[in-house]
Amino acid sequence: MTSPLTTSASEGRWTPRLWGTLLVLCAAMFLDALDVSMVGVALPSIGSDLGLSTSALQWIVSGYILGYGGLLLLGGRTADLLGRRQVFLVALGVFALASLLGGLVDSGPLLIASRFIKGLSAAFTAPAGLSIITTTFPQGPLRNRALSIYTTCAATGFSMGLVLSGLLTEASWRLTMLLPAPIALIALIAGLKLLPRSSRERDHNGYDIPGAVLGTASMLLLVFTVVQAPEVGWASARTLLSFLAVAVLLTVFVVVERRSPGPLIRLGVLRSGTQIRAQLGAMTFFGSYVSFQFIVTLYMQSLLGWSALHTALAFLPAGALVAISSTTVGSIVDRFGTQRLLAVGFALMVVGYALFLGVDLDPVYAAAILPSMLLIGAACALVFPSLNIQATNGVDDHEQGMVSGLLNTSVQVGGAIFLAVVTAVVTAGAPENASPQAVLDSYRPGLVVVTAIAVAGLLIALSGLRTPPARQSVVVAQSQSLVKETDAERVPVRD
Repeated sequence: MTSPLTTSASEGRWTPRLWGTLLVLCAAMFLDALDVSMVGVALPSIGSDLGLSTSALQWIVSGYILGYGGLLLLGGRTADLLGRRQVFLVALGVFALASLLGGLVDSGPLLIASRFIKGLSAAFTAPAGLSIITTTFPQGPLRNRALSIYTTCAATGFSMGLVLSGLLTEASWRLTMLLPAPIALIALIAGLKLLPRSSRERDHNGYDIPGAVLGTASMLLLVFTVVQAPEVGWASARTLLSFLAVAVLLTVFVVVERRSPGPLIRLGVLRSGTQIRAQLGAMTFFGSYVSFQFIVTLYMQSLLGWSALHTALAFLPAGALVAISSTTVGSIVDRFGTQRLLAVGFALMVVGYALFLGVDLDPVYAAAILPSMLLIGAACALVFPSLNIQATNGVDDHEQGMVSGLLNTSVQVGGAIFLAVVTAVVTAGAPENASPQAVLDSYRPGLVVVTAIAVAGLLIALSGLRTPPARQSVVVAQSQSLVKETDAERVPVRD
């Protein structure tokens, strides 16, 4: 059944309620990004107050990543099966409660547990929210505009989190944990009134419980292994056995999904070259950026002696550029297409990362740092919305949650894997009691790896441009013919 909101969107009319719906979904994405960026600056204060070791502090960040990255596939499919609105609102309520718990506890393990619960809830709100947008706004200019606004809120939340954390931590680190709670509560109340009611998927042939268990277990183990590898050693028996277990679980998962009548992930979706490029692009995009931010934060605070707030303000131009461009990215996508924008965006990222290789111990911000920030901000403004649009275009409504979960999984797993690799490279090159110049030199190989990751993303984007137009037309024609035959025969087609 078509909702009034969907009808308004398809007619090109953005009613106040439609704007309100988008605002609620943007608030959840804003909170996810805000929470990730705020906690990093607060870690030293948390460790001092609760008496936590460095390894324990790591799990305040890793606990969130583990819950988020490990359960996204399940979250996306659950939204399709149980209803996107229901899943989104319940998960948003859990996020608010976990935020409140995290700000009140006096125990390290309880704080880590609250972070895991927040990551778990975000694993359900992120794909549910994205799929609500893609099923409310029809494919084309309207959806492109909505997605550009949506993804801009993520970048804005990340940038604001950096600044707010610097301010709030001066008073108490607990404020950084508590701030998301009232925002989530307001979004929840508004969502109860504004979000369109969504029906459950009717023809889902039952729940794929084996697939859900195997998919969740493999993602949890993969993220856990990657996060722990720099600490226990990449070549250690524990790490190698864990990766072997992940490979076994994923192999069994693929076998189960191929045979399941209602799979957690319909593997036929991954036959599309466009979809594969979107997923690989998401991994390289977020993996390179989060690794770059990690190195630059160490450079600014450890070597230059900048405060947390000073560091946050240094990153601000990138986020500000994304926010300013939010109203125009949708029309740019309409004119040039996602593949061209991805190629341009990744090229800007490569140049921005490469320029940072030339920084020294006495940089002039406007000359040495600002150009990289502006180039990376422009890249994020082009790449992030284009990836969301490319991954969800041409996907049936009943599979939007699945694809959204898959895209977010690629983002989180890519971030976890590449950050762990870059951390290992930087750590290996840093001798004990080294001079500041030696420490800076140890950062450069990490920046080279970050640049190489962005180059890989650029090559993936360029491979899409090389697809012959005639071949694309044949594929479209075959797809249209298949749809007509299916409608005529009323026989469901399965991959």
